[in-house]
Order: sequence, then C-alpha cells, then structure tokens
Amino acid sequence: MSRTTPSRSPSRRRARRMFAAIVVALLLVIAAATVLGTLIAPASSSSASSFGEGARGDAGAAPVMPDGATIGDLSEADGMMPDGVTVFDDEYPGVGDLDPELLAALRDAATDAATDGIGFVVNSGWRSAGYQEQLQRDAVATYGSEAEAARWVASAATSAHVSGDAVDIGDADADAWLAANGARYGLCPIYDNEPWHFELRPEALAQGCPTTYADPTDDPRMQQ
Repeated sequence: MSRTTPSRSPSRRRARRMFAAIVVALLLVIAAATVLGTLIAPASSSSASSFGEGARGDAGAAPVMPDGATIGDLSEADGMMPDGVTVFDDEYPGVGDLDPELLAALRDAATDAATDGIGFVVNSGWRSAGYQEQLQRDAVATYGSEAEAARWVASAATSAHVSGDAVDIGDADADAWLAANGARYGLCPIYDNEPWHFELRPEALAQGCPTTYADPTDDPRMQQ
C-alpha cells in the first residue's frame, strides 16, 4: 500500500517565508552599517599621540589634521599641516618657516622630480618647541623610557625641525628619488631609521652626502 506524505500547510509555508525575509533584512542592515562606518571613518589618525622625528615607520606618523583644525593645544601655527601639503605651500608655517636655503633646494629638487612623475609631500617640516615637546612626551609614553624614545624623537633644544633645518618627505617613491638624487641639490638623508628625514648639506654638491647615522642617538648634535 503506498504512503502519501502530507503537504505542509499554507500557514507553515508563510511562516518560513517570513523568517527568511527577516534574516535577509537583518543581513542588509548589518551590511549597510558596515559600509556607513567605513565612509565616515577618518582617513588618517589625528591623535596628538602620533609622533616621530620622522614621518612614518616604527615612530608612527607626525600628526596630520584637516585644514584649519587643531589638536589639543597644537595648530598649524605650531607646524602641524593637513595631508597633501607640498614644498610650494609656504602659507603653512611648517613649510614657510623652514630655512630659506633648505626650502629653495627642496623646490628645485621637487621641480626636477616632477619630470620623473615624482611628487614631494611635506609630512612634517618646521615645528614649534611645544609641538616637539609633545612628540617627545608621546614617544616616552610609547617606548617606556627616554633613552629608547631618543632613537626617534629629539628634544626641542636639539631638534633640527624646531630650528627649521629638517623636513620629512613622503611618499616612499619621493624618499627613494631624493636618496638617489638629493646630493645634486645638497639634500641628504641623515638617519638610517628615518629614510624620510632630509637636511641641507651644501658640501654634498661637491663631495656627496655624508654617511648616515643609525639613528638620532648617534648624532653628536643630539648630545647637547
């Protein structure tokens, strides 16, 4: 004798369809929330706890902020700059307060690099003493000691950024271009652990750039 399986009732089929619709709706809500969160998240950290005598790498990023904004007590007047500032944007004190000879050399190099498709972005240039002191405090808090922090951040009294004699250039292609060609302009890398940090060495025009230091603790200028 054959056995017929009873069909599901219409009410059960409706319940299953309703449950499936609810699951799909929840998944759509989760997906939309994820996309929205990505869109509103800041493109780069604006925390004043980011620091570094250099601009990237183990030392972290020198703070970058939206145009006209401030971070804590720091502002553009202290040398902070929005992302994308070039060596030609001297309306920002971080660029405009650099040593004039350094800035002129950077602009000559940037003009020539542009023909190779390379652009220079100033991640950090001149800094106020207050800005440098904040970076130093953050470094000590992160690395746990003044000795270790000194490998990345100079004091306000010794920093070449505070005197306007140093600039941190991005991105990596620009750093590589300057490392290969900078001596023609007197622009030299100074520290092995900060390939983005450049200073003016006029003697490099005839002699080439001097040997780099492993990090700032090897630099006699930092021992003051």
